[in-house]
Amino acid sequence: MEKKNSFDLSGKKALVTGGGSGLGFAIAKAFVLHGAEVIITGRDEQKLKQACGALGKACTYKVYDLADIAGISSFAEELENISGGIDILVNNAGINLKKEALLVSDEEFERIIKINQQAVFALTREVCKKMKEREKGSVIMISSMAAYYGLPKVVAYTASKSAVEGMTRALAVELSSSGIRVNCIAPGFIETEMSSKALNGDKERMQRVLMRTPAGKLGKPEDVGYAAVYLSSEEANYITGVILPVDGGNSIGF
Repeated sequence: MEKKNSFDLSGKKALVTGGGSGLGFAIAKAFVLHGAEVIITGRDEQKLKQACGALGKACTYKVYDLADIAGISSFAEELENISGGIDILVNNAGINLKKEALLVSDEEFERIIKINQQAVFALTREVCKKMKEREKGSVIMISSMAAYYGLPKVVAYTASKSAVEGMTRALAVELSSSGIRVNCIAPGFIETEMSSKALNGDKERMQRVLMRTPAGKLGKPEDVGYAAVYLSSEEANYITGVILPVDGGNSIGF
């Protein structure tokens, strides 16, 4: 019996938004390690350049601000032409606002929804139009533990990520007949530069996080990256509409 190289993404073209740092970079790295060619996007060209330098020739970048909703259709068309066809889309880019709910303005709330929800849908819609023509494709959304239980001072972020999970299920049902799978990863508390800064400066919060997490530790960015590889691979071809927590059991911890 010939041994198969599982989770091989060779020949696949992937687009990772917000791929210059954090979880986006970890996902892009995991894709490259498993043979995919990756385009990363974001607003900070310096970060994107550095990321591509670290990931090698299989990774290229394109600067774009997803707040420009009107330009997303043209942007997606450009990426389609550059790549020769996007096989995998990872909607990782997002923004947050930590503020008491009663102090959040309409403009602030709208800004979070625009980037984390509206732009995600617009880009997915445009990329999936081409995927539908080819009758294949994988879309991965990125959610958050904020969609699972109430977290204080992140009401807009929570609303946007809850919407992303609902969008995942609706799109999975509608696009399955076109050969497009849509899944979602819900990271728990992952050891990134941003989370480390927040938790290391708040020992009480760190203790609460670890007590609620059965694994008793923070996750690594590569844990999310490898989950994305699996969901994008042919081995997951019968999986769609799934919300996969990568959280060390945090979402079911007590």
